[in-house]
Amino acid sequence: MDSFKNISSKNKEKLLRLIEANTIIYKENTSILNTLKNENIIGMVLEGNIQIIKNDYSGNRTLIEDLFENDIFGTILSHLNNKEYEIVTKEKAKLIIIDFDTIINTKQNNKEFYNQFIKNLLEIIVKKINEKNERIEILANKSIRNKLLEYFRITAKKNGTKIIYLPFTFTDLADYLSVDRSAMSRELKNLKDEGFIEIKQKRITLLY
Repeated sequence: MDSFKNISSKNKEKLLRLIEANTIIYKENTSILNTLKNENIIGMVLEGNIQIIKNDYSGNRTLIEDLFENDIFGTILSHLNNKEYEIVTKEKAKLIIIDFDTIINTKQNNKEFYNQFIKNLLEIIVKKINEKNERIEILANKSIRNKLLEYFRITAKKNGTKIIYLPFTFTDLADYLSVDRSAMSRELKNLKDEGFIEIKQKRITLLY
């Protein structure tokens, strides 16, 4: 889903000037949250892959979001002002950063392209909220097995196929499920041995 859907290239440039957007390119494996000066921002991924990570006081790492082209992030969607959070580039990334207050307070809301942008933004935010609700459903399961099965169920339903291609590494999957990597690997092996799934690299086929 694209924030600039149904907005021409010419109007996109006008819009970016109107909302005082900053386009920034970051190198791979860079922690970028401390470079974002505004406390109330919306970010858009134009190119690359970034991750929002939470590191708790015990040193546990949780993958909050794995974001690619056209994804958005921001303080209205995650607790980015919390010191436990960080944003890391998994590869070279090109981002648009916007002060959220500038979007809300603009007096140019009679512009058709601006109203289309707000509509697109709201649609994406609704999608993000749905994804967070799915995450809650997954993490509400107490056992690693049930977390895995719930993740597989939701992903298969969303994609309309029982073949799942993991969008990240198994280490990231463990961080996403907030479980120990070794314990998760053992549970995946058990599910495979019991005929629930087939695993070939990052492709998982559901057999149930």
